[in-house]
Amino acid sequence: MNKLAVIGAGYVGLVTGICLASCGHEVTCMDIDECKIDQLKAGRLPLFEPGLQELHDTNTATGRLSFTTNPEKAVQHAEGVFIAVGTPPRKDGGADLSYIHNAIQSIAPFLQKDSVIIMKSTVPVGTHADVKKLLDRTAGHPVRLVSNPEFLREGSAVNDFFYSDRIVIGSNDPSPASFVEQLYHSIPSPVIHTDPQTAEMIKYSSNAFLAAKISFINEMAALCEAEGADISMVAAGMGMDKRIGEHFLKAGIGYGGSCFPKDTTALLYSAAQQNITVPLLSSIHEVNRRQPRVFIKKVLDRFGSIEGKKAAVLGLTFKPNTDDLRRSPSREIINLLVEEGAMVTGYDPVVSVSGKRVWQIPLAQTMEEALTGADLAVICTEWKEIIDFPLHCYPLYMKEANIFDGRNCYPVSQARGLPLFYSSVGRPVYKGI
Repeated sequence: MNKLAVIGAGYVGLVTGICLASCGHEVTCMDIDECKIDQLKAGRLPLFEPGLQELHDTNTATGRLSFTTNPEKAVQHAEGVFIAVGTPPRKDGGADLSYIHNAIQSIAPFLQKDSVIIMKSTVPVGTHADVKKLLDRTAGHPVRLVSNPEFLREGSAVNDFFYSDRIVIGSNDPSPASFVEQLYHSIPSPVIHTDPQTAEMIKYSSNAFLAAKISFINEMAALCEAEGADISMVAAGMGMDKRIGEHFLKAGIGYGGSCFPKDTTALLYSAAQQNITVPLLSSIHEVNRRQPRVFIKKVLDRFGSIEGKKAAVLGLTFKPNTDDLRRSPSREIINLLVEEGAMVTGYDPVVSVSGKRVWQIPLAQTMEEALTGADLAVICTEWKEIIDFPLHCYPLYMKEANIFDGRNCYPVSQARGLPLFYSSVGRPVYKGI
């Protein structure tokens, strides 16, 4: 067992801290947000992630997991300190590293001389060297720093932590690298040892490539619609090729969340700083940016005008099994509907529980409530609750069952014979009304 600290109790920090405690370590999570820490001390998670609450409860009960706002209390006895604060995008597309600098400056005076600082935050290539200089200067003694990027998917983060495809450890010193590796000794994942800048690049490159697969399949979806092909079958056929793989080949309204948009633009910024032309990366970003508008055009083509029409937007989070609304394509969809004069009501299985308005639109507590009297329904997130809602039930609640499925939740064949209009992404349109 090691004594560890995690600085930043956001999504990455909280999952990392709780899961490390589950590995048998003694972990203190520190955050400057007093309300968040009070909430965690009271046993309530500030985010929704399947399986995380149970692990939180177990590890706080055993005393392996604690929370504080005091940087000295968090790190003074810690052998390893994980930095897991946010690196949001600046207006110019580059990563804002101010939260990392602030975190380093807050903990540096209290660090043990032999402690290892472990960078979990996603940072641009070259950040390691700059942070090392800042640590050495503010700590007053040399500090060992290791890059250890996270690969957690929202909605399956607990499983991803314990069964990761790989654990990447970037360091020019084998001693701290070995220390970090042994922290994960109970996890049966392959470990990659490399230099810090390569570790940083692995993280960015991985996210950019996954974003590329999504943008590519959306480009193919547009061609499928024009040629009368079915993108779902195209993706299935492509995915059977082991060189391609089946994952991230789902056509839809585009990717969102805290990683893909941010990391892709950060790579574009880094390339520009190095005077390197990256047309493929630029195209990935542009295809995704336009995808919500491409989808709303289907709505306008159907109605001509949606002025005064009631629209139900089903699913607000950027993906299912999370409460994360950051850069969700649903927001752009809603903005476009409102711009065209539609009256929008939203529904999301997790977000609607709050009962609050989101993005200035009212929230329904159930799908049935959202659909009642609606002229059109737009599906933005493939929640199980939405997938399991029978297609034949839409006409029972809607004024006119015009369904625009941005996540291809239903087979087109299910629409046959039903009194509804069903339009999805990259597949034939069914016109039952």
